[in-house]
Amino acid sequence: MHERERHRIILSAIQEKPVITVQDIAELTDASEATIRRDIASLHVQGKLRRVRGGAEAVHPPQLGNLAARPFRVSESVNIDKKRAIARAAVELCEEGDSVIINGGTTTFQMVHYMSARRLQVMTNSFAIAEHLVKHSKSTVSVPGGAIYREQSLILSPFDNDAIRNFYARRMFIGAQGVGPLGIMEADALVIQSEQKLMHQAEELIVMVDSSKFSRRSSLILCPLERVTTIITDEGVSDEAVRMIEDAGIRLIVAGAVDASAAKEDSPSAA
Repeated sequence: MHERERHRIILSAIQEKPVITVQDIAELTDASEATIRRDIASLHVQGKLRRVRGGAEAVHPPQLGNLAARPFRVSESVNIDKKRAIARAAVELCEEGDSVIINGGTTTFQMVHYMSARRLQVMTNSFAIAEHLVKHSKSTVSVPGGAIYREQSLILSPFDNDAIRNFYARRMFIGAQGVGPLGIMEADALVIQSEQKLMHQAEELIVMVDSSKFSRRSSLILCPLERVTTIITDEGVSDEAVRMIEDAGIRLIVAGAVDASAAKEDSPSAA
């Protein structure tokens, strides 16, 4: 990853929480901790962040009321090849004319690159997904009412009387912060509230996660594993995770690598 891209990710990440560690940034960028320390030192000298022991903090701390979920632009380029492979496998589950719900996230966003020729009925709380499908697909797109959270590109509403309750879906596609024996995990209560409302309108729940998510944990559980119909992940999934999925009676799809030329419909950052 180029230095400029790492710097962009670091500056976005420190708006997510007051302090971010060197290890956190190294995981986000797939760079060494030594490289990240040099990046932090450089950005500190430029006055773009403050270097602290073991990490960095924002010069202007994030405003209260922001979602705990990671900013969209921070996550969109992380594990991009794996996300595209997972997204392609997810779209292959859709049949022409299906009604589907696609939850906001950078893995689910990659589905749009394989949906251009499909005619689907789509409900999404993702501003980025809705915008892309309106411009580049034949699908009918619906969004719930609510406020737009720019950093996460999500449309969230605290109200029950929005468009969600009138939409039926054969399948719902979601990403997650983590997957473990207790269930599917997310980082923000408001995001969970929105996802649970959407889940009530779908027969099947398809979870799309790269293999790193099986080793991550969060403080909030979206739903137990029993609610999940299918998990789509990449070839890096561990034997332990496979056993957990099989023991829960969940269908597992392991997505192979995607040819970059086939996936390059357009740049995900354009949405």
